[in-house]
Amino acid sequence: MAVTTTTRGNAREEQVIAAARATRDAMTGLEVELLLHAVKWVELHPGEEVDTSVEWGMRDLEIAGDGAPTVDEGAVAEFALAIGMSTDAGRRYLGDAVELAHRLPRTWARVLSGEVAVWKARRIAQATMSLPPEGAAAVDKALYFVARRCSYAEIDRQVEKARKEHDPVETERRRLEAAEKRHVKVHLGAMTYDGLVPITAMADVPDAVAFEDYVTTQAAGMDPAIPLQVRRSMVLGMLGGRHGDAGEGSAPGVMIFVHTRPGQAMADVDNTRSTTTVEQVREWCTRAGTKVTIRPVIDLAEEMTTDAYTPTERMVEQVKLRFPECPFPGCHRPSRPGHRAKKRKKRTEKQQQEHGSDLDHRQEWPEGQTTSSNLYPPCRGHHRLKTFTDWTYAYDPATGFTWASPLGYTYTDPGSNPDSPRHSG
Repeated sequence: MAVTTTTRGNAREEQVIAAARATRDAMTGLEVELLLHAVKWVELHPGEEVDTSVEWGMRDLEIAGDGAPTVDEGAVAEFALAIGMSTDAGRRYLGDAVELAHRLPRTWARVLSGEVAVWKARRIAQATMSLPPEGAAAVDKALYFVARRCSYAEIDRQVEKARKEHDPVETERRRLEAAEKRHVKVHLGAMTYDGLVPITAMADVPDAVAFEDYVTTQAAGMDPAIPLQVRRSMVLGMLGGRHGDAGEGSAPGVMIFVHTRPGQAMADVDNTRSTTTVEQVREWCTRAGTKVTIRPVIDLAEEMTTDAYTPTERMVEQVKLRFPECPFPGCHRPSRPGHRAKKRKKRTEKQQQEHGSDLDHRQEWPEGQTTSSNLYPPCRGHHRLKTFTDWTYAYDPATGFTWASPLGYTYTDPGSNPDSPRHSG
């Protein structure tokens, strides 16, 4: 960008603008330098050919497209925490850097020269990872002159064009898979303070038209004093068996877990990991057909124990209530199945295990007994990291888990303390 100077402003204004330009240039340079560090880190920890048959243990990761270097899985967390990212985000960052450096040389050169912003280059890299080398090269060439100002839509257009030309088999597979994008999502995690939950869907045209006709017809037959859009939303409850449509004696097809305490104005909704008013809970409980079950509260401070290696079901629930998320710094994989664990509805059993959590003994069994205080629930990836690499940790009830990396850096995540605000609701 050509820059010209004028004498319209006063000296103080010119000083501020000059400082702002210098800061912007310095930030750009540092972003590029960080990408270079990422490439170097992968070069220092090269992986072999990816072996997908590895069930338990560290493995080599394919973090970019075909032909790009792989990386030792055990090296990812060290770099990620060093740059202030979670393990997953750090893995993506390393992959973007490797994709640029090894499969998009033209774009990479413009990044190094400061002509293309790092964020834009990363977006291009993420889009080309699914292409064969020839396809990535075609996109790299097509976007060489326009990468700095091209839109996301243009990036996607060039990627799909390259896919059709260089990977027709994958193009056809994606066409057949397009129907799998149909979905209905109930966003329980986005429940509002007033107890409202957004719902989104994607459907074939015939299904969408049929649904619209059904909603319109049903809403027209309801009390006209109720606003039309409210009636339309109530039709969804009719589909699930609410509002008297399920037949006598039938219960609603949904279970909502709510935790209340004497004198507390708010209630914790377990399904959505959020809070709502006690009045809202009372309204839910008094709706026709609703079944209310009161369960004894698990005392999170109780020291449960068993002589067996495997904890009891009650112990598992207690530990995962104390630690709702993996206690590795920056990791937010939930310990218990919930709305966030269901974001990807199509997973193999192996993938479900990988994204779930384990229960691990802090002090190895049998030296360390199977007790509440000796158990914690890391996700599968960080469980392997602790087991097969030189990562270690210490636990202090006052501060939570402190992890030490193989290079000796320590990281404490306040959220891993059960009494922290993150866990206390």
